Amino acid sequence: MAGARRPGRNFLFVPGPTNIPERILRAMHAPMEDHRSPDFPKLTLPLYEDLKKVFQTKDGQVFIFPASGTGAWEASLTNTRSPGDKMLAARFGQFSHLWIELARRHGLDVIVQEEEWGTGASPERIEEALRADKNHEIKGVMVVHNETATGVTSDVAAVRRAIDAAKHPALLYVDGVSSIASIDFRMDEWGVDLAITGSQKGLMLPAGLGIACVSQKAMAETKNATCTKAYFDFADHARTNPSGYFPYTPALPLLYGLREALNVLFEEGLDNVFARHRYLASGTRAAVEAWGLKLCAKDPKWHSDTVSAIMVPEGFNGADVIDRAYRRYNLALGAGLSQVAGKLFRIGHLGDLNELMLLGAIAGAEMSMRDVGIEVEPGAGIAAAQEYFRGAQGLGERRLAAE
Repeated sequence: MAGARRPGRNFLFVPGPTNIPERILRAMHAPMEDHRSPDFPKLTLPLYEDLKKVFQTKDGQVFIFPASGTGAWEASLTNTRSPGDKMLAARFGQFSHLWIELARRHGLDVIVQEEEWGTGASPERIEEALRADKNHEIKGVMVVHNETATGVTSDVAAVRRAIDAAKHPALLYVDGVSSIASIDFRMDEWGVDLAITGSQKGLMLPAGLGIACVSQKAMAETKNATCTKAYFDFADHARTNPSGYFPYTPALPLLYGLREALNVLFEEGLDNVFARHRYLASGTRAAVEAWGLKLCAKDPKWHSDTVSAIMVPEGFNGADVIDRAYRRYNLALGAGLSQVAGKLFRIGHLGDLNELMLLGAIAGAEMSMRDVGIEVEPGAGIAAAQEYFRGAQGLGERRLAAE
C-alpha cells in the first residue's frame, strides 16, 4: 500500500555515493569539538600525509575542502589559471562536459576535442594539438580519468607521454573523482600536475569533501593566477594547514570518517583494493555478456572497473529498468545522462563491496529488465558472474589462501 514500510535495506549500486562501512559510520558519530584546540592537529596532520599515499605522490600538496568534487574542480582551475588562458579538454561524457563548462564560466578559453561517447581521451589527438601550438598558448590539458556517465577509463599515463612527446609545458589536470582509491592512480609516475577527487566514491564517505592534490610545478602557477577565488583559495589553506588547522570551519565528522576510511584502505592494501575492483567489474562484465547486451564502452581498453554502463536494446528505455528496480526491488541503479539518457542503466561496483553484494545487484537488474520486457534468460547473468568469481585467478584465491 502507499506509504507502507519497505522491509530490508536499500541496495545502493549507483556509482556514487557508495556504501559506507559501519566502522566509518561509527567514526563519524563523534561529538563536536573546538577545531582551534591544540589537540586538533593530531587528527588533521596525518590525513595530508596519508592522502598523498592514495594519490601515490611524494611531493604533491593536498588540500581538503568542505565541498563536492565540483568544488575541487573549481579550486584546481581558479588557483592556477587566469581568465583567457587556453585549455585543451577531451569531451566524451557528461562529467567531462560539466568540467569544461565550469572552466568557461571562469573565463577560460577551452579548446574541446570531441570524442565518441563510449571512448575516452585520445593521446594522439592531444599530442597533435600540442605540437601545433607552437607558441605554447595552451596552459593545461584537462582529462577525466574515469567517465562515470559512460563507464570509460582513459589512459592518463599515455596522455602524459603525449604531452612530453610534443615537448609542451602544459599542465596535466585530472578528474579522479570516480577512480582514485578504486582504480590505480599514480600521480608522480604519470606526471599529473593537479588531481582531484571527492569523498563519496572510493573513499567510502558521504559527499562533502573535495580533495585536490597539487604538484610543485602547479603550485608555482598559483603565484600568477588571477581567476577570482575566495572560499577555494589554496593560499589560505597553505598558510594554515601546516600547523594542522583550516582557514574556516572544517567538516569535522567527515574528517573523522576520512581517518577511518584511510585506515580501511591501508588495512586491505591499495594494490588489493585495485585488484578487487577489477575482479568485481569483470564479474559484472561477464553478466552483461551472458544477457546478450553491450556496454557503452566501445572496446575493452576503455572498460571501467568502478561502473558498468549497460546499453538496453532498441525500443526500450533504461529509465524504466531503473524505476522498476527501485520501486519493486529497492535497488538503486545509475541513470543514463545527457546523450545517453534512456539508452542505458549503470551498475556501480566501487567502494565497500564484495561478491555477494554485487550478485544481489545483478539479480535485481536482471529481474527488472525482464519485468519491463527485455528478454534475458532467467539467471544467465547471475550464473555467469558466479562462474567468473569461482574460477577467476587472483583476488578470490588470495582471499581464501589468507584465511
